[in-house]
Amino acid sequence: MKRRQFLTTSAAALAMTQAGFGFGGRSARAASPSSQARLKMPPLLDTRQTGRLALSARAGSLSLSGGPANATAGFSQDYLGPTIIMQNGPLAADVENTLEEAISVHWHGLLVPGDHDGGPHVPISPGQRWTPDMNIAQQPGTAWYHSHIHGRTAQQVYSGLAGVIQVTDGRDAERGLPVDYGVDDLTLVLQDRRVDGDGRMVYDPSMMDVMHGFMGNRMLVNGQVGAVAAVPAGLVRLRLLNGSNARSYDLSFDDGRLMHLVATDSGFLPAPVALTVLSLSPGERVEILVDFASGGAPVLMSGIEQPFGVLDFAVDDTMPARITVLPDGFGSALEDLSGTEMRTRELSLDMGMGGMMMGGGGGFAINQRAFAMDRIDLEVALGSVERWIIRSTMIPHPFHVHGVQFRVVRENGAPPRPQNNGWKDTVLVPGETEIIMRFDQPASRDKPFMFHCHILEHEDAGMMGQFTVS
Repeated sequence: MKRRQFLTTSAAALAMTQAGFGFGGRSARAASPSSQARLKMPPLLDTRQTGRLALSARAGSLSLSGGPANATAGFSQDYLGPTIIMQNGPLAADVENTLEEAISVHWHGLLVPGDHDGGPHVPISPGQRWTPDMNIAQQPGTAWYHSHIHGRTAQQVYSGLAGVIQVTDGRDAERGLPVDYGVDDLTLVLQDRRVDGDGRMVYDPSMMDVMHGFMGNRMLVNGQVGAVAAVPAGLVRLRLLNGSNARSYDLSFDDGRLMHLVATDSGFLPAPVALTVLSLSPGERVEILVDFASGGAPVLMSGIEQPFGVLDFAVDDTMPARITVLPDGFGSALEDLSGTEMRTRELSLDMGMGGMMMGGGGGFAINQRAFAMDRIDLEVALGSVERWIIRSTMIPHPFHVHGVQFRVVRENGAPPRPQNNGWKDTVLVPGETEIIMRFDQPASRDKPFMFHCHILEHEDAGMMGQFTVS
């Protein structure tokens, strides 16, 4: 197969999968909303009073739509993990691994030093524990946690080793935001999973699956299929995490109602931003406010040419509508780091041809170098500000940097899209994207930070680098 033919075929396959090929129709609704199971929230793990966090990675099982049980893994439950609420200050974590393989726990979005970051250099062996004494010091936001063992991240996250973190300062009610967990403040983990004809969840990536990232034919929200989210007839806060291995979502409501973006990966925007379509790539989080005062049963959709249903909503008039007025704003303008950077770096997210054509899943690299655990790619000065120019080859790649939050300053030579104007730690790069960030957390050669594509199959195959901060 010639390169041009290969690229054309690959692009066509990607377009089909990203549009929702295999989801089987426009809506996720299997029946009327009244007959659907009610969406459940992940259990809460509130650390604010104790300053302690305990998790246990364990084997489990999950049945999708009444089908056969699937072998899964989770944190302190069969699949996924609890929603962890934390505040600034000391936090003593205790993570136990009862599985038969090593895992790690990467606190994706937390600003902690490299030895607490939970990347591939901090494995937890079977039967062992990891007990970092952390200190949380950052703005409120929605982060998440997941295993990050090199070469096994995709499989382990797909199996369920992931969960949501809420960093709070206790002032959201003063901000006029919904705060009642599971009532008007909903945590929504979006994942696609591949289900075979027997109803079993499978993970068996082919060469093309590695090329584009492993995508599914069934939509899960909080590990559930076909559930309906009951909401009050007022403003509801949706904390959305794209926890999929590879699928990006272009989210909108089927009735055209607005989504008011109030927070990106790393914290609040100065004021709500009204959107009708919101893109969310793997690893990204957003917080949006949606007004359900008009009632009805809207469907959150993804895709434009071939839309498919992500989640059904139904207004429950018995639920209290505490918030009915959209907040005006959440504080002053965000810090502008432009002009303070000390160094500019250029990074190319590469997908080579040789390894792919041989069926080996190789050819993934950054700046033409595949990831190596024993090689430090960058050395960054503690407290410095840098501008990184990231370029994607062949397909868009979601790009994540550990240990920092950054501002997007340019996308393909133009100002960033409205959804990328806040503080971020993950951004989709469909061409060229410029980011600026300050490095305030240290990371040693033994416990460096990572930068990588967040299509997990790409990351595992080598599209990742590591850096020190000192």
